[in-house]
Amino acid sequence: MKEGFRQAMAWLHTWAGLIFGWLLFAIFLTGTLAYFKDEITHWMQPEVQAHPLDDGRSLAVAQNYLQQQAPTAARWFITLPTQRDPGLSVMWQDKVEPGKRGTFIQKVLDPVSGQPVQARDSKGGEFFYRFHFQLQMPYPWGRWLSTIAAMVMFVALITGIITHKKIFKDFFTFRPRKGQRSWLDGHNAVGVLVLPFHLMITYSSLVIFMSMVMPAPIMASYGDDSRAFFKELFPNTDNAPALGQSGQLLPLLPMYQQAREQWAGGHVGRVAVNNPGDVNASVNVFRASSDSVVHDFGSTVSFNGTTGELLRVSGEPSLPSAIGGSFYGLHMGHFAGPVLRWLYFICGLAGTAMIGTGLVIWLGKRQLKHVKSAAMPFELRLVEVLNIASMAGLMIAIAAFFWANRLLPVSFAARSDWEVQAFFVAWGLSLLHAMLRRGRRGWVEQLSIGALLFVAIPLLNAMTTPQHLGVSLMNGDWAMAGFDLTCLASGVFLAWAAWKMQRRTAPQPKAERARGLTLKQEAG
Repeated sequence: MKEGFRQAMAWLHTWAGLIFGWLLFAIFLTGTLAYFKDEITHWMQPEVQAHPLDDGRSLAVAQNYLQQQAPTAARWFITLPTQRDPGLSVMWQDKVEPGKRGTFIQKVLDPVSGQPVQARDSKGGEFFYRFHFQLQMPYPWGRWLSTIAAMVMFVALITGIITHKKIFKDFFTFRPRKGQRSWLDGHNAVGVLVLPFHLMITYSSLVIFMSMVMPAPIMASYGDDSRAFFKELFPNTDNAPALGQSGQLLPLLPMYQQAREQWAGGHVGRVAVNNPGDVNASVNVFRASSDSVVHDFGSTVSFNGTTGELLRVSGEPSLPSAIGGSFYGLHMGHFAGPVLRWLYFICGLAGTAMIGTGLVIWLGKRQLKHVKSAAMPFELRLVEVLNIASMAGLMIAIAAFFWANRLLPVSFAARSDWEVQAFFVAWGLSLLHAMLRRGRRGWVEQLSIGALLFVAIPLLNAMTTPQHLGVSLMNGDWAMAGFDLTCLASGVFLAWAAWKMQRRTAPQPKAERARGLTLKQEAG
């Protein structure tokens, strides 16, 4: 019975991993890149210069600009620069008639000069973040599909643990140059090495979309009024209405400093000003999500904008909110510093490698049965094509996305959309290539193309912008320099993988290998 149960779990693990493996590979890889989405955005908008951080200066610059450009706006929003995102972002909402929603206008300012930065239009790292859970599909279908894939991933992890009764022993076993055995050893090693991360990241993704995939508890508590649930989860700041009388907004820096004192030195992520030109103006200072593992959706300190009076300090989150915020914070990794963020990145790559090696193992095991025949069955040829396009092809598509950012004219209309189109065109061409050049040739050629594209990105950056690797290292702009260096390392890795694939010998059945050994002995 025990063996029967384990075999059933092995069957479930195998087929769940195969059917959703290609999608999960893309979800894991783009989600891993999203841990550095701010750095990616900075590289893709090189016009935004990095300066030493000075929140007081940035607040004064932003307030002065908004008072000149939008003194009668309904709301102001100020997002302060960070080490990861050096731009000072300001946004305002036009005031319109009651019952209508005003237009939002956003600008990125230089935090020193206060002048708007004419940055190129780009999706930046936000593309990978959105693709990770929306798959570039209309709402809510992409979220549903990615959540179903997360459920399958969670099942595959649990069944994998049950199936491998010697899983920890296998972790310390790696036999190189042994064909399928080496792939399985690698699959087991990366799976066990970061197993807690895999379980956390998969389960937390289900918790984040709990209201969509598991609405029964919400319906039991709130009935048909689902908005009440979200109002409790994301509490309003209850801003005072405008009185229609002009007023003078006080400097924002003292309110910023007082808010930090309320948080015992916590950091400010965003400042919102309601009715800035009215006598009843209010200022809400929001705490940065990087301050704590537990993401608090409503950590706010509110002030009267014309008197500076402290109005409200949000209380501690409820236990359910703290639990949900913990899963959200762990999944997003906003709290992580540079070292921990790199650890997240490495663990994400390990998860991606686990999925990729699983797909290779499934195909290789079945190809051995047909090695003597002249042609492979259609289903194996299909899996082989999808393996090449979903892994090597995805790397080419990512590189094409970065190349498009540098090659498209800065003033080109809808250039951010064309960056995304370049990504999918390159991915589609890789699929066509995999159909025409199956097998080892397809792997080697696509891995080589990916290697060339990634290795050349630092050179492309130097040829098209003044922010080349030498300048960014000299200026201490580690986000810009780190991107170039990571692309260079990725290209070297892909080149190594292409070289290893080129040298790999074709699989042979045991009987054929034994016959070959006998012939060698007789010849000797």
